Amino acid sequence: MSQFVVTTSSKWVTTLLSSIILSFVVVAFSGCATPQNRTSPLPKALEKQAFIPDIPEARYWGDQTPDGFERWKNLSDSELESRFSAIMNRPHNYLVVSGGGADGAFGAGLLVGLSAAGKRPEFQIVTGVSTGALIAPFAFLGAEYDPQLKEIYTSYSSKDLIEVRSILSIISGDAAADTVRLKTLIKKYINDQMIEKIAIEGRKGRSLLVGTTNLDATRPVTWDITKIAASGSPNAKELIHKVILASASIPGAFPPVLIDVNVGTRVYQEVHVDGGVTSQLFLSAPGLNWKLIAQRLKVEGTPQIYVIRNSKLTPEWDNVGLSLVPILSKSISSLIRTQGIGDLAKVYILSQRDGIGFNLSWIPMDFNEKPNDFFDREYMKKLFSLGYERALNGNAWQHQVAVNHLDLPEK
Repeated sequence: MSQFVVTTSSKWVTTLLSSIILSFVVVAFSGCATPQNRTSPLPKALEKQAFIPDIPEARYWGDQTPDGFERWKNLSDSELESRFSAIMNRPHNYLVVSGGGADGAFGAGLLVGLSAAGKRPEFQIVTGVSTGALIAPFAFLGAEYDPQLKEIYTSYSSKDLIEVRSILSIISGDAAADTVRLKTLIKKYINDQMIEKIAIEGRKGRSLLVGTTNLDATRPVTWDITKIAASGSPNAKELIHKVILASASIPGAFPPVLIDVNVGTRVYQEVHVDGGVTSQLFLSAPGLNWKLIAQRLKVEGTPQIYVIRNSKLTPEWDNVGLSLVPILSKSISSLIRTQGIGDLAKVYILSQRDGIGFNLSWIPMDFNEKPNDFFDREYMKKLFSLGYERALNGNAWQHQVAVNHLDLPEK
């Protein structure tokens, strides 16, 4: 989501950014902001003791090797066969979907186009950040959910998803826009039936992972949606909805999401926002040995990573006006783009180190349409069609990049 906020030239976004700046200025001088009701912030001293009730393996820090990997390495072959029946003795394909706000329509169209072309593999692992977190569950469950994926990215506009708050509400609140409508959309599509299907696949060893940012710790968090879905916890559905909303919640633009954790029997709240704040895309936490993983799971052939970057990768020239909003907007845009390239380079280097095939798709530079709103339906339809046609025509993927400056020749 964060990429879109600062790259579009629409008057709506300029107004939104101006409102955010105004709220920061007023708060700085008056100290009168009223955030959400956070009764019990989690103290740093208790961070290692905090857990999600009934779902101890719901999440882990995205910047360190998860504890479960050491236990996994020691499983016997028979235990692996039992726990990972859907990913043993077969080809492996991993899908990584980046942030990008409304530009996620490109990735949605690409996936639907791959289905239409008969070239969409089953993905053993799917990860998503921000708008990628919304795409990820549909990508995980396959072509059966293509109609819903298309509907989400071609049938809705800003008025269906968000509501801009008044200046007074912005000044006294925690964001410039309200996401109640987006919450309703997430609940509508990611329903009980879908969550049960995710749980079934999770029990067979497949993984659906979503990234958020823990704003207190300023660290990435990886949520295992498959384990949450399969937990049987009565709070599983609500937690999944919260995680996906949090992953798409641009700080300052959309309200952060409070997630309850326990230390013993006491309840605390963590603050989670857009996963793109700390990572625009990810495959896994550092420290995983993918050669060992492939060996233990007896993977057939060469594993493949498919990365969908819902943005352009090369910089665009745009003369900047000498006032606060355009200067700040262009600067943040450049920062996000550079971070995204760095995250992409990490995945590429990992693929080369561990012998995994690399496949990358992104929005080409010759796509010159401009949105007129935060979620411009006509703009998203065109992006969806672009992704769809590239997949259908067989030119969706680039396979090699020059990591020193991520030289990606346009097709």
